[in-house]
Amino acid sequence: MSKYIHNLNQELTQWRRMFHSYPELGFTEYLTTYRIGKILEEWDYTLFIGKDALDSDARVGIPNKDILTHFEQKAKEQGVEESWLRKMTGGNTGLVATFDTGRPGKHIALRFDIDALPINESTHQSHIPASKAFNSINPRVMHACGHDGHITIGLGVAKYIYEHQNQLVGKFTFLFQPAEEGGRGALAMTKKGWLANVDRFYAGHIGIKEMSVGNVAATVKGFLASTKLNVRYHGNASHAGMNPETGKNALLSAASASIHLYGIPRHSEGTTRVNVGRLEAGSGRNIIPDAAYMEVEVRGETKELNNYMTEHAKRIINSAATMHDTECEITTVGSTEEMDCSSSIINNIKHACKKSNYVKNVISETSVSGSEDASYMMNEVLKHGGEATYMLFGTKLDYPHHHPSFDFQEEVLPVAVDTFTRIIEQENIYSIGEG
Repeated sequence: MSKYIHNLNQELTQWRRMFHSYPELGFTEYLTTYRIGKILEEWDYTLFIGKDALDSDARVGIPNKDILTHFEQKAKEQGVEESWLRKMTGGNTGLVATFDTGRPGKHIALRFDIDALPINESTHQSHIPASKAFNSINPRVMHACGHDGHITIGLGVAKYIYEHQNQLVGKFTFLFQPAEEGGRGALAMTKKGWLANVDRFYAGHIGIKEMSVGNVAATVKGFLASTKLNVRYHGNASHAGMNPETGKNALLSAASASIHLYGIPRHSEGTTRVNVGRLEAGSGRNIIPDAAYMEVEVRGETKELNNYMTEHAKRIINSAATMHDTECEITTVGSTEEMDCSSSIINNIKHACKKSNYVKNVISETSVSGSEDASYMMNEVLKHGGEATYMLFGTKLDYPHHHPSFDFQEEVLPVAVDTFTRIIEQENIYSIGEG
């Protein structure tokens, strides 16, 4: 196994740098989806693209039609085949790839997120993607959370299964998921039914918390349920000096809401969070603003606590509209659930990695914060009697996730591929006499 991973190393680096250079935001990952799919086609995977991969109606936070049309045209110019674009049109990005060995065995599903973030990547020469000329070619878009690495890991595992298919049993489902950022893509794939008959589900992340390369956390705790809200206030414009009484100030509604949201009482039953991440309003000092826009999120340790925060947030947002005699629209554009990993899976991972030359240490559990929409997939597997976990793969983090200078050590890629492939080999190895 170690020799196989060693020989794969150069390819892993090439894939990572290619995907890093061409980042795409959630539900616009046309080129990314196409490139993943064309590689998997070479390995005889059965591909499900567009509406065949996800429940299109279950998506939230979809970019508007003009944005989608722009990126579809861009993808065409970058060489994405028309037959692929037809399947993905309207922001139906991401794909599912399946491989059936034809022999009875466990059904293993693996999830890898593929989207990037609206961040301008650093061009400073201390930033390795810049100094080695593989930084983002797309202005204001960057792989600042390691998803370029996640795609790479998924492809590495998929190649292993293809090249070792005669030694394996069971079925494998790869979910290359769009729009993880903002909690938008996993539910749509989950509702398509991919997780209903899965015995083991594995997802994971590079970094999140700093650990040295070679350290792997088998399970995590601390991911919060979350709701993402977009808010629009509609008022009435007027001259601030001559006719202030006819104006209805949408900016004041948004400003009042943004301040008072932080006053939601914390709850005795667990952790809660609230954040106003964006507020836009106004066009000039002597004009009463007739429109305002906010992006808000709340989180809770449990579904009930997240609902508590959501209800209070909506009450405050609506009350701010009433206070300043404006109208408001609240749109839910993303969500996640609380996440519980299967503790029964820990010893399996430790045993699988015992002889690895890449994995130095398997930690049973580590605490994290934030939210993950892989929670929908995990909870679906658990609901049907399967086991599921979310792993972390250690790397040095000179800058935090979602920072213009974020990067990870590429040495983590073979560690993660080795972890997944050893788990698969342990779970679905073909024994003499089975067939």
